Formats: sequence, C-alpha cells, structure tokens
Amino acid sequence: MQLEPIFERCFIPDSYANRVGKGTHRALDRCQQFARTYRYVLPCDIRQFFPSIDHQILFHLLTKKIQDEDVLWLIAQILMSGQGVLRESYQMVYFPGDDLLSCLRPRGLPIGNLTSQFWANVYLHGLDLFIKRELGCRAHVRFVDDFLLFSDEKVLLWQWKQEISRFLHRLRLTIHAHAQPKPVTEGIPFLGFVVYPNTKRIKRRKGVYFRRRFLYLVAAYEMGDISFAELDASVKGWINHVRYANSVGLRKAILSQHPINAPRLRGNL
Repeated sequence: MQLEPIFERCFIPDSYANRVGKGTHRALDRCQQFARTYRYVLPCDIRQFFPSIDHQILFHLLTKKIQDEDVLWLIAQILMSGQGVLRESYQMVYFPGDDLLSCLRPRGLPIGNLTSQFWANVYLHGLDLFIKRELGCRAHVRFVDDFLLFSDEKVLLWQWKQEISRFLHRLRLTIHAHAQPKPVTEGIPFLGFVVYPNTKRIKRRKGVYFRRRFLYLVAAYEMGDISFAELDASVKGWINHVRYANSVGLRKAILSQHPINAPRLRGNL
C-alpha cells in the first residue's frame, strides 16, 4: 500500500509482471504485436535471478523514492529475513572490483513472497530505462527476469546484448549465455508459450505436465479424495489459460481420452 503507488508511476508500460491491469496474457499479446512488426528478437533471461538480488543495491534503490523511516525500517527487516533463503541455489559470480569478501554480501529474496515479486520490478526498473533510453530500443517486453528485445537488424541485437550484460554488472546480475538473436518466424519461447507472428502455441512440456496433473486429479476424484468442484476448478483454470493459444487440439486430446466417471458425477450433483 505504501510502496506500489509511488513506484507504479515510474514503471514503463511494457513491464507486465505483478502489476494491476498487466499479466501474462497481455505480455504475450504485446510480444506477438512486436513479432508482427520486427524481423528479429533477442530473448533474454537473468541467471539465478532471485538468489542473486543484492540487498544493499535493492535497499539503495528503494531509498531513492522512500523517505519514511518506519517504512524503511520494515523493509530492512523483511530483507534481513530473506538473507540466505536461496543460498543453495546461488553459484558465486565475481564482478569487476570484487574481492574475496564479496561472497559474504547479503543476497537473495524468497520467490513466493509478495514483496519479492514487487521488488523484482524495482530492481530491474533501471534496466528497463537503460533499454528504452540509452539503447533506443522501441520494442521491449519484460516479465520479471524474462525480457525480449525486437529489431530489424540482427547485428544491433548482438550489440545490445553486450551492452545489457555490462549494465547488469552494476546490479550484480548476469544473463544466460545462450541468449542470441533469432528470426521471429522461428517462434519465441515466452512464459510457457511459443509465440509466432500469427499464432501462439503451448510449450510441449507444459502440455505433458498438465496431462499428468489431470490424470492425478481424475484418480483422486474417483477415489473420493477431492470433490468434483475441485477437479472442475483445476481443469477450467488450465483451459482459461491455454485458450489464449492455438490449443483446441491439445485440449481435446487430453480431456477426451480421460473421461470422468459419469455415475459418480450424477451422484455428486
């Protein structure tokens, strides 16, 4: 309640995670809009993002907008409570100017914490501005630590990748080495979908995962471990998500092969 209105005014429109009126499907639509306009895309994601978030850097970024001492005290307490939470997931990275004591810097935010999700946007807001203002990239979409840059020039995207890597050193972050420009016609893996200029598809592993999940739910329902309402809510939630892609065939293949026991259903009704 205290932080979000202050920072929300500063965030760029094309940052879509954990913001009112944004979300996964709008990010996918924006991605497809750019895929119809530009020839190439540079998909990037940040290596071990949440475990790498540096407490000192984050606190400094928050103090630029927050002056209330009580709020800052609470922020400090929350940060300290998350220290070392993801230590086992972090592999030490040394940056220019580091010494041996750099490994002791407090870092890491719990992934499921609501403040962590919001602070992720605060932490990468400077990157958004750098991409828009310094690099001059007009087509850029970010969802937490996954972000896309579009251009008609592949060479320019390679150049941007190098400059982004150098900028991220200030935040003690690195992008995965596999990031490289590709034609948008090859499909853009993004947020569990593969986005093409004229269609969207579900990633294969996402379909495999839900099929296994659906089998488990059907078995649990037939054993009486869950109610039909619970089964129904799970299936409808998945359908509502994947209907934004070209997924009619996938939905039929999964749901028609595993019919629910009709007599038990009538009994519940």
